[in-house]
Amino acid sequence: MADNYLERHREEYELRKQAYLRKKKHLPKVRLHASQKPEDEAL
Repeated sequence: MADNYLERHREEYELRKQAYLRKKKHLPKVRLHASQKPEDEAL
């Protein structure tokens, strides 16, 4: 095995983690209590 095997895999893990967190931050949040108007306001 190479001497830097663990270090290299750690670096790859950190890069994947950063990419995941960046992608996660840009996802739209789902609002549970969004103001919703009824379809027919006359009722």
